[in-house]
Amino acid sequence: MSAGRLAPSESERPWLPAVVAMFCCGWGGNQFTPLLLMYRRLGGYSEVTVDAFLAAYVVGLVPGLLVAGSASDRYGRKPLMLAGTVASVLASAVLAAGATGQVPLYAGRLLTGIAVGIAMAVGTSWVKELSQAPYSTESDPGAAARRASLSLTVGFGAGAGVAGALAQWGPWPMVTPYVVHVLVTLPALGWLVKVPETRARVAATASLWADLRVPEAGHPRFTRVVVPLAPWVFGAAGVAYAVMPQLVADRVGEWGLAYATLLTVLTLGTGALVQPLAKRLGARSTSRAILTAMALMAVGMGVCAANASLRSPWAGLGGAVLLGAAYGIAVVSGLLEIQRIASPEALAGLTGVYYALTYCGFLAPTVLAALAPVLSYTVMLGALSVLALACLVLIACGLRSRATALPRPERSTGGVVAQGGGAGSGAAEEASAARTGAAHR
Repeated sequence: MSAGRLAPSESERPWLPAVVAMFCCGWGGNQFTPLLLMYRRLGGYSEVTVDAFLAAYVVGLVPGLLVAGSASDRYGRKPLMLAGTVASVLASAVLAAGATGQVPLYAGRLLTGIAVGIAMAVGTSWVKELSQAPYSTESDPGAAARRASLSLTVGFGAGAGVAGALAQWGPWPMVTPYVVHVLVTLPALGWLVKVPETRARVAATASLWADLRVPEAGHPRFTRVVVPLAPWVFGAAGVAYAVMPQLVADRVGEWGLAYATLLTVLTLGTGALVQPLAKRLGARSTSRAILTAMALMAVGMGVCAANASLRSPWAGLGGAVLLGAAYGIAVVSGLLEIQRIASPEALAGLTGVYYALTYCGFLAPTVLAALAPVLSYTVMLGALSVLALACLVLIACGLRSRATALPRPERSTGGVVAQGGGAGSGAAEEASAARTGAAHR
C-alpha cells in the first residue's frame, strides 16, 4: 500500500478520525477497572481472580507495544490502527458475555490489551504524521503530541467514568457498559477507513524479529535509571484504583462501584494535572523530576499501607491523589530519559520497551492478592513504600554515575508526551510536549 496524500484544502483536520479512534481504544482499555468490585459481588469471583482479569490486559498490551510499532513501519499505520480498533470492538463484545464465565473475561481483557498497545504504539505516530505537511498546514510542532496524549487520557477517564456509572445505576451492569462502548466505537471505525495512509509499505530487508531488537536498551542510563523507575508508573495507578477500592469495600457498601470509579478518575485526573509541573521539573533537571516522582511513590504507598488498617474511604482518596501525581511525573520523566538516550532510529523501539516495562507494574494488584492469605495488605504496601525508597536511592546513584552521563543534546527536549510508544518517526514528536493521562486500567 502506498502512502496517501490529502491536500490541506480537502480536510483541515485529517488527524481527527485517528484521534477519535485512539479515544475509543482508551475508553475500552479502562472501562473494566471500576467494575472489579461488581465481578466480585455478582460473579462470585475471588480477589485473586478479578485481579487476574486485570493482569490479562497486560499480557495482551506488552506484545502490542513491542510489535505494533515495527509492524507499522513495515506495513503502514492504517492497517495496524484499523486492526487495533476492531480488536477494541471485539473485546467489548466478548466481555459482554462475561456473565457466562471466566473465559470471556480473560479473552476480552487480552484483546483489550492488544488494542490499547496498538493505539499507543501506532496511533500516536499516525496522528503526528497527519498533523504535518502534506496532510496539514499546522505549524505548532507540539500540537500532534497533545492531541494523541489527550485522546488516550480522556478515553481512559471516560471509559472508567461511564462504565462505573452504568454499572452502579444502569440496567444489566455486566452488559450495558460494553454495549455502549461498541456503539461509540463502530462509527469511529467507519470514519477511520477514510483516513489516508502516511507511510508506504516497504519491502522487508530483515525479519520482523530483527526489527524488534533495541540495542539502546542496554545503555547504562536506561538500565540504572529508567528500568528502576518504569514499573512504578502503572504500579502506582494499579494500587490506587484496583487495590484501594477492595480494601474499603465494606465501608462504602452499595456505593462501591461509584467509589471505585471516583478513585480511577481521581488518579488519572491528578496524573494529567501535574503534567505542567513535570514538564518544568524535567526542563530544569530530569533527575529532579524522577526523584520527585519516586518520593511521591514512597509517600503514597505509605498512606495506602496505613489505610489498609484504617479502611477509610477519605484516606483512600488521599492515597489516589499522591499516587496519581507520582504516576504523572514518573511517566513524563521516563520518556524524557528515553528521548535523551535513544538515537532517532531507535526512539520508537526504546519507547515501546519503556512502556512495556511500565505496564509490568500493573501486575502488582494480582501479586498482592495472591500473597494476601499469608501477608496483610498493611505489610505488603508498607514493603512497597520501602522498596520505592530503595529505588529512589538506586536511581539517585545511577544519575550520579559517570557511566550514565549523556552529552548535551543538540535539539530541544522541552517536554514529552505520556501516551504513545511510537512507531517510526512519530516517536520523536511524541516526546515534544508533556500532556498525558495514561493509562488505563
